[in-house]
Amino acid sequence: MKAMCATVLCFLILGGARAQSYQYLTLNDFQGTPQRKSDAVAYTQCYIDLKYDATKKNGYYELSFYVTLTMNRDKSWIDRTRVSTRSALDEVLKHEQGHYTIAYFEQLELLREFSRTRFGADYKEAVKEIFDRIHAKYEQLTLDYDEDTHHSLNDAQQASWDKYFQKRLNYMPPIASRE
Repeated sequence: MKAMCATVLCFLILGGARAQSYQYLTLNDFQGTPQRKSDAVAYTQCYIDLKYDATKKNGYYELSFYVTLTMNRDKSWIDRTRVSTRSALDEVLKHEQGHYTIAYFEQLELLREFSRTRFGADYKEAVKEIFDRIHAKYEQLTLDYDEDTHHSLNDAQQASWDKYFQKRLNYMPPIASRE
């Protein structure tokens, strides 16, 4: 069994600053048409939408951010013809949950980094640099996750990643705002 994930990022302008709550994926979150030619049994597409509003204040720019994570149900799929048992389906869902979790960590890290950054007149470039740097980190984490777990086929590595995800979820630092 192989599973894949894509993270698509949209860059828009306007908004406030907050993160939505963590989502547990279900079979209903996979409404897309399976790619029969793919080696993958499942595919999860998440995207991060970044919006911000800038206001000049005392020689620097105060930015308000709104960073949302969306699980695209219409592009995400599980090939149910290749998953024969409920336990196999549970394993596929658990692996795909990992992909969503990585995207969720990216969303929270973006919010934390933006909240503690003081922006100057070059705020557009600074936002892009922060976004690109953090996104590259989580793209690599996604690749490492699939490689280590062999797309969920390596049970020991999948269990190790599951523990890692749970520990990070339990001990996530708060999103601090600027004083």
